[in-house]
Amino acid sequence: MAELISRQGNKVEFKVSVPASEVNRAYDQVWSGLARDVRVPGFRPGKAPRKVIEGRVGKGYVEQEVRDRLLQSHYSKAAQELKLSLVDANIDPQPVVSGQPFEFTVTGETYPEVKLADWSGLTLSAESPEITDDVMERTLGDLQERNATFEEADRPIEASDQVTVEEQGEDGGTYPIYLDVAEAHVREALLGKNKGDTVEITVPAHQHGDHEHPEHSVTVVIKDVKVKKTQALNDEFAKSLNFDSLERLRTDLKAELERRAAQEGETARREEFVAHLTENMDAEIPQALLDRRRDAMLEEIKDDLGRQGVKWGEYESFMQEQGKLDEFMADLSRNAESRVKRDLALEKLAEDLKVQVSDAEFNQTMNALAQANSMTPQDLSKQLGPDGINTYYASLMREKGLQQAMAQLSKPAQAEQEGEEQQEAVAPEVQDGEAQTEAEQPQTEQAGSEQGEGENKTE
Repeated sequence: MAELISRQGNKVEFKVSVPASEVNRAYDQVWSGLARDVRVPGFRPGKAPRKVIEGRVGKGYVEQEVRDRLLQSHYSKAAQELKLSLVDANIDPQPVVSGQPFEFTVTGETYPEVKLADWSGLTLSAESPEITDDVMERTLGDLQERNATFEEADRPIEASDQVTVEEQGEDGGTYPIYLDVAEAHVREALLGKNKGDTVEITVPAHQHGDHEHPEHSVTVVIKDVKVKKTQALNDEFAKSLNFDSLERLRTDLKAELERRAAQEGETARREEFVAHLTENMDAEIPQALLDRRRDAMLEEIKDDLGRQGVKWGEYESFMQEQGKLDEFMADLSRNAESRVKRDLALEKLAEDLKVQVSDAEFNQTMNALAQANSMTPQDLSKQLGPDGINTYYASLMREKGLQQAMAQLSKPAQAEQEGEEQQEAVAPEVQDGEAQTEAEQPQTEQAGSEQGEGENKTE
């Protein structure tokens, strides 16, 4: 039985009483497992007396196993009975004694109650980038640059050349340098030099990863100089990119740029909407929830560093030496808070919109995720585990709620646009009608004149 002791904001305290019968049942289950698993010389499996088994494992071990079993079972039941969704909890158990009730007290923090501001009339200002003629020409120019060729040049090195150098020394080697993207100290050392020249390049002090490199010099011999040749923007260039003509290249390129621009605009509108939700929502976020997200993000960072062969302790020491550790941890806490607020806002949005994710939808997305990671759905489920699956399900709910809200917000804009298009379509018809009336009027007058003339003739 669960009894609520106090509740102030997100902080809650409650007491749970477990009947003696439940305690005895837990003892029996623990003893049964021990009798099956603990081997005692001179006794067949399951036949050793409890006193003998207790002597081998210790009385404290049995009590700990019973207490853990009771807490695992009755803690979650009590939270459901009191309708509490706990973020963090501290459990204070009383001693467990066979034949007596067992009690424990829980103090913790619940998930916050979230209230969203009215967003139904929100007008989003973010727009898709415009694909102008200038954008088209710059993109085509980039294509020309990326598909440029290099030809031998018998002259001093210029700013857009490709220069092949042979670095002197034990660790040297031969490699190309593209001057249009080279660092300033490299470019300045090579400009104006010729094939066969020996050049000393002074490399300024710099930091690479977690290492500080002092200023030093590198000696290179120029092996060849090549000039960049870009193709003319014509049908031949388009065909080299597998397009029938330059016109077809322009058409397909513009369509792709517009698709990306529309996608970019939609992403910007989504982020603008989410920012509106988080900035205007009412919620008292428990610190435990923020700490949990921050710790999870820190573990991800440690894993990423580990995959790169960097130990977190070494990286932490390096940041400490550079005086950047406090700033790093502060940024981590801010990012954790931002993510928690975003999740809470979107989960409340999905709840308000009564979003449902069917089993078919969930299985379809799980299958697609498994396929993208070259796994079977069964292996993916096993890897995620129950917590991971629940987290993934919650992310689907948030995404679906966001999609529904964006669809609702886009309807008024679409209706307004359709209304403007209808007005533009009707206006010429009215003008044409007026023009037609004016055009018909002389014909009517002319017909009247002809009729008058006919009457005169008759007379």
